Amino acid sequence: MGETILDILFRGGQPIAAVPGGSTFNSIISVGRTGTPCHFVGYTGADTVGRQVMDFLSDNGVDTEFFQMRQGEKSAVSLAFLSDSGDASYSFYNEPPHVADSWTLPEMHRGDVLLYGSYYAVCPGMRPQVEQLQQRAARADAIVFYDLNFRRNHQPELEALMPAILQNFRLSTIVRGSADDFEVLYNSRDARDIYNRNISPCCPFFICTAGAGQITVCTPTGCYDFQAPLINDVVSTVGAGDNFNAGLSCALVWLDIMPVDLISLGRDSWQRLVDIACSFSRQVCRSTENYIDKEFAQTVAKKFNI
Repeated sequence: MGETILDILFRGGQPIAAVPGGSTFNSIISVGRTGTPCHFVGYTGADTVGRQVMDFLSDNGVDTEFFQMRQGEKSAVSLAFLSDSGDASYSFYNEPPHVADSWTLPEMHRGDVLLYGSYYAVCPGMRPQVEQLQQRAARADAIVFYDLNFRRNHQPELEALMPAILQNFRLSTIVRGSADDFEVLYNSRDARDIYNRNISPCCPFFICTAGAGQITVCTPTGCYDFQAPLINDVVSTVGAGDNFNAGLSCALVWLDIMPVDLISLGRDSWQRLVDIACSFSRQVCRSTENYIDKEFAQTVAKKFNI
């Protein structure tokens, strides 16, 4: 569940690509390309960009039953300016997300994973929908995976949005964020301290990533550090975190991991989950697309008989 946006990528001041994006949108395209059954809950404008987005979802194996094209609304656009190292800074052009009438939501089932996050998950306009789907996931005993993805441009709203962020922590099975996110929220990049002080009172499982640095997984039974794999041929880091989420979500489904199973996972099991997540992230960094390519998706899916 999340926003959709057309990402226009620039390098050296010149546009080099335009691809449909949005944090959880990037994730769901990668999930869909593996052949894993998935739905996307979101919306776009009923315009040329919106039609391209809708077709793109369908062409990549994503069910669009719960995706809206809204008359009278313009599709969102972002400009992503890539540095020499492939890192991106953004400018966004969109209206605040909001719920529309006659929006149906999917039923959740045990073994499902609900992935949601970003500003979409905390802004006032989307809270009714977010809370409704969280409740359905809880009743179904599904895994609820919250990607904080809180950018510095929303820092002036942090005080007003913090109650929604904390509620999302409480209603999620796994919380993930980057060290950059938590520097904005708590003025700290210390994953263990952030978990002990701020996450563990609300949510038992926590993952903190730091780009090419260390990945920390914290659970009630212990914390584990893993090194992100080295990527020598980075083209763009747009979608890297989103595809980490996609890989982890797929791994949870493929390995048939239920919420009750998470507490018994040790270092080796978390290493396997993180390795799959990182393989998605690493692959997407090697292109201007925001999602894993279809060849890689088919290869990794075959390993799990998808």
